[in-house]
Amino acid sequence: SLKNKLRMLATKSLQSLAPQRRPSLGRASPSGRVRHVIVCKAHKICVLPGDGIGPEIMSVATKALTAAGQKEGEEFEYMYELIGGAAIDATGSPLPDKTLATAKASDAVLLAAIGGYKWDTYPNEIRPEKGLLKIRSELNAFANLRPAIVPKQLADSSPLKRELVEGVDILIVRELVGGIYFGKPRGFGTNEKGERIGYNTMVYSESEVERIARVAFEAARKRNKRLCSVEKSNVLEVSQLWKEVVTKMGKDYPDVELTHMYVDNAAMQLVRNPKYFDVVVTSNLFGDILSDEASMLAGSLGMLPSASISGDGPGIYEPVHGSAPDIAGQDIANPMAMVMSAAMMCKYDLNCPKVSDRLEAAVSQVLDDGLRTGDIYKEGFPNTRKVKCSELSEHLLRIISA
Repeated sequence: SLKNKLRMLATKSLQSLAPQRRPSLGRASPSGRVRHVIVCKAHKICVLPGDGIGPEIMSVATKALTAAGQKEGEEFEYMYELIGGAAIDATGSPLPDKTLATAKASDAVLLAAIGGYKWDTYPNEIRPEKGLLKIRSELNAFANLRPAIVPKQLADSSPLKRELVEGVDILIVRELVGGIYFGKPRGFGTNEKGERIGYNTMVYSESEVERIARVAFEAARKRNKRLCSVEKSNVLEVSQLWKEVVTKMGKDYPDVELTHMYVDNAAMQLVRNPKYFDVVVTSNLFGDILSDEASMLAGSLGMLPSASISGDGPGIYEPVHGSAPDIAGQDIANPMAMVMSAAMMCKYDLNCPKVSDRLEAAVSQVLDDGLRTGDIYKEGFPNTRKVKCSELSEHLLRIISA
């Protein structure tokens, strides 16, 4: 349930949670005594490799997940389906009915990335991005959780000074199934001068703002009790409604310090004083932009995972980064965010905290050991070396299986 997911949200440690297991039937031992064994029910994962580097990094994540599960007594069943450009090529649709049905029947959805130059000129209704938007909407995955954490090992890889980013730990809570990406009317037309125009509608209802704000307040309550709501209420009526609703809800959370910030100022403060932020709640469009900006505090989009939860169905777990078609197939992609997305899936949807902890610890150990893909490698730093995706993955799997 959403309540249970919020209870786990943004906590520093999940060690106390135990994986859900069911006892098997008693089984006779050679001595004739009946012994009871614990058997894990397989977790059904809808796996969507997608496009670009997606299949490469998904392969790493599923191998890591399987290895961690074997060590911790958890079993995963993978159901592979098409989405995005790969689905368009095979079926003509960016989200085939079969993919959606499998996703709805799963315990969680693990998605890599979609899109690429090949499909940029396709009609709008069958672009790869339409598949991503539709699956989010169909699963009602309205709350997108994007942590922006700078690991101590990568503080020097950031484009900002170490003293600005070391210790940064931000959680961006982005509304995901409303706003300008879904609002209507939208489309193309002609104005009174006979010129072609394009238009979109940014719209939110009170209930949509309330439910995402509640997720953010609950997250803040379990972290440092600070929440910043980001909007553009000096210009946009939709943001004025957003601010009114969030402010009103703040009265239900007197222990949480609520502040408001215009989106342009928030974009500046993320690079000027990122430690100011703890939990940020914002709309679909603003969250899309700010979370990508925040991800670069760690030096690369390749390090950060995300979770999109609904509360009444499977969540969607995916890296913040895109499909990177320019480096696809070259064995240089960073699989870390994909692996960390699998770790978030184990925490929030599958109740497998030990698997999640093992994956996170392995990623941290890889960084301690100095292995870096090109996106996070900086020339001249001691005890680090640039490696291919495959070499990093092999090292990761050895750590997980140790």
